[in-house]
Amino acid sequence: MTLRDFRIGWRTLLQDPAYSIVVIAGLGVGLAAALLLLGLVHYSWQYNRHIPQVEQVYVVKQRFNADPKAPWFDQAPLLLRASAAGTPGVEAATGYLPSRPESMGLTVRIDGQLRKLDSLTVLPDFAAMLGLQAVQGDLAAALDRPDGFAITEAAAQRLFGTANALGRTMLAEGKLLRVAAVLRTPPPSSTVPFETLFGIRNLLVEAEVRDELLTGARGWWGKLLVRVRPGASLPAITAALQRAVDSNPGLQNQPPEVRQRLGRRKVMDVALAPLKDAYFDQDVAQNVIAAPGPRAHPAAIAGLGAVALLIVVLAAVNYVNLAAVRVLRRQREVAMRKVLGAGARQIALQLLAESILVAMLATVIGLLLAWLALPLFSGLVNRQLDSVLAPDNVAAALLLGAVLGVLTSVYPAWLALRVLPSQVLAGRGDSESAGALRTRRALTVLQVAAAMGLASVAVAVTWQTSYAMRASPGFDPAPLLIVDLPEQVRRSATAQRFVAALKAQPGVAGVAISEDAVGRSNVTWFRDLKRPDGRSAATAMKSVSANFFAQYRIQPLAGRLFDARLDQEDDPVPLVLNAIAARELGFAEPADAIGQTLLFKGFDDKVIHKRVVGIAPELRFHSLRAAPRAVAYELWTAGTTLSVRASGGAGAASVEPAVRALWPTYFPDAMLQTRPAADILAVNYADDERMARLLALATGIALAIAAFGTYVLSAHTVQRRAREIVLRKLYGAGHRAIGKLVIKEIGVLTLLAALIGLPSAALAIQRYLAGYVEHAPIGGWTLLLALAATLAVAAAAVARHAWLAMRMKAADALRT
Repeated sequence: MTLRDFRIGWRTLLQDPAYSIVVIAGLGVGLAAALLLLGLVHYSWQYNRHIPQVEQVYVVKQRFNADPKAPWFDQAPLLLRASAAGTPGVEAATGYLPSRPESMGLTVRIDGQLRKLDSLTVLPDFAAMLGLQAVQGDLAAALDRPDGFAITEAAAQRLFGTANALGRTMLAEGKLLRVAAVLRTPPPSSTVPFETLFGIRNLLVEAEVRDELLTGARGWWGKLLVRVRPGASLPAITAALQRAVDSNPGLQNQPPEVRQRLGRRKVMDVALAPLKDAYFDQDVAQNVIAAPGPRAHPAAIAGLGAVALLIVVLAAVNYVNLAAVRVLRRQREVAMRKVLGAGARQIALQLLAESILVAMLATVIGLLLAWLALPLFSGLVNRQLDSVLAPDNVAAALLLGAVLGVLTSVYPAWLALRVLPSQVLAGRGDSESAGALRTRRALTVLQVAAAMGLASVAVAVTWQTSYAMRASPGFDPAPLLIVDLPEQVRRSATAQRFVAALKAQPGVAGVAISEDAVGRSNVTWFRDLKRPDGRSAATAMKSVSANFFAQYRIQPLAGRLFDARLDQEDDPVPLVLNAIAARELGFAEPADAIGQTLLFKGFDDKVIHKRVVGIAPELRFHSLRAAPRAVAYELWTAGTTLSVRASGGAGAASVEPAVRALWPTYFPDAMLQTRPAADILAVNYADDERMARLLALATGIALAIAAFGTYVLSAHTVQRRAREIVLRKLYGAGHRAIGKLVIKEIGVLTLLAALIGLPSAALAIQRYLAGYVEHAPIGGWTLLLALAATLAVAAAAVARHAWLAMRMKAADALRT
């Protein structure tokens, strides 16, 4: 293949500009969508891969079995750090904590302005284990100085307007801190994100936190990382950590009812999980210490990769179909080339050059479209995908285009090589062979089946996500605004004055206090509630103010709920259960629990006698993926979450100006965080919503490609059967019969595609819905809707050629 072949191919494309624009643009759009999706897949698999020898770094996980429904946490008792460091085969062990709870973040003041930072307090060896490098200053000294800290270049640019921030200062909680080291900004594909680092001797680290980080004496949980030596036995290291947990008196000191419930299980299970796979760890949950960070389901990422490849295949099939039709139309040209001495190799190379030229032009257009759509796509998937169009990825895309050009040239070249000059030039060979026709029909069926299956899955995911987001949480969230305070109301006079001032504002119907918002899990804890006869149930505890249920307009299922007119704030005796808790405690009917006394052990290990006053309806504290569990409500105003209710049926946004106006007076050094209650509930389904949008986008492209493939097939059908159509007309066939002739062929192929695509889609939908404990009434209608949509697209694609066939003139068809 020479440059002359490409010049001839270029001139050939210019001779038919409509064809060239269609094939290049169609292939380019498909490649753009595929490049973005494959970029997301590649980005997802790069999480934590920037860490040196990341294959040897492991996260210490644990599951606290005292809670019968306990998930795994990527946090473990800090006492395990010392145990891990002394275990044979462990090269280093370190740990870290958010400098402040991740739900609040660290607020600092710089040049008179408040800023929020993603900050970590780290133990020795943290920087070395993650391979952090200082571009300015001394990192070790920064983490050792009480007034020093390290900051990334990106954070320095954001906070100080320059990356050269060494020596710059900020105020944090009244303490003056100084930049002692500037770090190279880690890539965004990390499950250990941070902007600043503090050592354990820093002024912000309280004495008890410092002691716990070093000793783990109180049993607090933290994030622990261990680096193992090459060839070390992971089971042996895990067993050593398990023995450290099993021999710790504080962890093993559990009530008899917990011991009975555990049976032969351990109080806490310990495991080591590879840090390089942490992004795909779906087992871990968040708690009051820290969220697990960004996560994705490996099957979802693999599915997006499959969709990307499917789009490439569909676009390539579409091009092959078009190229095959074009070869059929150029049979006389090919025959003349053969007669004039062109060999099989020369003809094949000519078609290969044309195919590569089309593919490379489409790749360039695809890269341009991907670059233009990248900001929108990054926002859609909530990931920083700036590296998607890095030079190595662009080179890989161009290589993919070249390979695609080679592969898509095979079938058209095969058709050209089968052209017989004697038949074609005699006027008997300008039709398609039966085998070639079957091949092109099969390719079209593949296009339509893939598009139909993808449409079915997209409809199901979208419907389930919409159903989940519309599912009632047990109350009307529209008039409720959630406000997060920097201080606990019970222990802060400032917070109490703020609440009182907020209640007095016009348009505010009331303010309730709780530890967390309904639908959020920043604060999660449980206790064993016990009946005097010994029966017990592990119950999630929710601490609320006396007016909580009134502000949420929640009515009891039995008995009464907390009432500010009857109950005193922080009264330890009244208790409200949900029906699940009542049944797990052994009551035949939830109402039987009313008036009963339950034993409750507080954090100080003192037993409190609580009295059940009522049964509350089910509130949706978790997403529809989690089964409801036993919940108990107690009166306690030590929470930091306010639920502000708008009066007069107004929405949550109507009370936000009042909150903003009061905030600086009471909390001048804290940043205001507010969200409508509905938005907090919707966060649980943010990933599903993004997936639905991605699938809808991919489905649109796949349907467009399928429609164009159907359009081409119907056009060729009319051309191929032109003589038959006019002969039918001459023998009296009407317009309707001619139209049915064209539509029937496409309709049969579409139904055949349904037999292939819909069963696979039904299986995929079933597996997706298996992740929900409650799902929308999704039945066969989603498949039928996808079939109807595909049939409508096919009908639109074939309508023009059916119309042309009905209006075809016999003289013109027989003349050609």
